[in-house]
Amino acid sequence: MASIFTKILEREIPGHFVWEDEHCFSIMTIQPIREGHLMVIPKMEVNHWDDVPGYIAAHLMQVAQKIAKAMKTVIPCKRIGMSVVGLEVPHTHIHLMPIDNMGDMDFSQAKEASQEELQATAGLIRKTLQARGFSEADI
Repeated sequence: MASIFTKILEREIPGHFVWEDEHCFSIMTIQPIREGHLMVIPKMEVNHWDDVPGYIAAHLMQVAQKIAKAMKTVIPCKRIGMSVVGLEVPHTHIHLMPIDNMGDMDFSQAKEASQEELQATAGLIRKTLQARGFSEADI
């Protein structure tokens, strides 16, 4: 059975896309810890992070780095936090979150965001990536 992320990727259910290329995609999380919280997800369904093929893992990190740089210009923060947890969805994914302190990475603080908020933030990050010339060809 396809994961919820695969269903979003295949446009069976809606998602707010920030990035998509041959190996991965990035979407806003519907329950962000902070504004701008998003995920970078391999297209290949892999449950455990340590089972992701090395070339895909490296690609995910390259994409996460590019997106993080764009996020910092859109959302004021000290840094972009990153985590790989993997307990709720059996499809590996990297969380990227704008943070100012460790408490900003507390998943118990996640709250449902409006579709309008998610769409607006995704659009700003995408525009920033495009303005910086980032695309699939850069990876």
